[in-house]
Amino acid sequence: MTAPSSVVTSPTTVITHDSLRTFTFQVFQKMGCSDADAEQATDTLLSADLRGIDSHGVARLSGYVRLWKAGRINPRPLIRIIHETPSTATIDGDKGLGLVVAPKAMAIAMKKAEQAGTGWVAVKNSNHYGIAGYHAMKALQKDMIGMSMTNASPLVSPTFSAERLLGTNPIAIAIPTSEQPPFVADFATTTVANGKLEILQRKDEDAPQGWVQSKEGEATTDSAAVKKGGALLPLGGDRIHGSHKGYCLGSIVDIFSAVLSGAGYGPWAPPFVSFLPLPEDPVGEGLGHFLGAMRIDAFRPREEFKKHMDNWIQRFRSAKPAQGQDKVLIPGDPEREMTEKRLMNGIPLLTPVIDDLQEVAQELNLKFEH
Repeated sequence: MTAPSSVVTSPTTVITHDSLRTFTFQVFQKMGCSDADAEQATDTLLSADLRGIDSHGVARLSGYVRLWKAGRINPRPLIRIIHETPSTATIDGDKGLGLVVAPKAMAIAMKKAEQAGTGWVAVKNSNHYGIAGYHAMKALQKDMIGMSMTNASPLVSPTFSAERLLGTNPIAIAIPTSEQPPFVADFATTTVANGKLEILQRKDEDAPQGWVQSKEGEATTDSAAVKKGGALLPLGGDRIHGSHKGYCLGSIVDIFSAVLSGAGYGPWAPPFVSFLPLPEDPVGEGLGHFLGAMRIDAFRPREEFKKHMDNWIQRFRSAKPAQGQDKVLIPGDPEREMTEKRLMNGIPLLTPVIDDLQEVAQELNLKFEH
């Protein structure tokens, strides 16, 4: 359950979802995407803003434009299956936008699940794919369980290391229900996603203890530590708080997403920012993703399962809150509530994000209304 980053203290401008959607679609069109791919990329990206994951929404739009200008994103990729079995496939994303490649991979996983009970797709030669939860939730449309994970730029130091060898490497699981809202867990395998640090930098605030370390491997609260050669920390923050478990989770994602698919893994994963060079000694192609879909009736009757999922959720919701807490949440609750709120009231954007979008508009000869 990713913590939405909607509570901000620096100046913001609220923009309607429709206005932001129109502008974002035009940006992807200007990059050379087909209308269908521009629509898909826009839907994927704005799902983050709607769900309160501001670090992975339009705040990253300028980053995609920079990668495209650097020739590292192919706006019209030939996405193809290069290996498959009845229940599995490996896809070459042809340097396409991960925002487009991953949904197509999930569609393949779902089709295979319809035929074989489960479907698993590994992806190589892709780029940043937005929030993991969006892709996992695609399976809910078919009443399936969805899974999504991706490796990312090496900004994370394994436990006891001063080197950056892993990405934030998120995992998302979406599970359908009958009457209750679906269970949706979406989380980085680090203490925090790098985008949250970027938000703190824009607000000129320190990072909490346990988020980052310095270049020398020492604990720090400097929100710009990663930019200075430091690193994000695995989930747990340090060994005494279980960072070795976050390290293991991040490693699993890296292996499933990249070693399995043939993408760049570990320190060879390509950086998201265009000003950093690609690895000189690559071991694979692009970023990697791993997506899965499971048909419920491959395990037990579907309606029976969904009824018990409702019961599971209701029991956890009724748990006695700890002192000082109002209620017990179910993974997906904060994001679902935020989506309803932002569709109605608009999406707040920090001033530096507005400035970035205005710059993109000028570069691409577009009009950004806010």
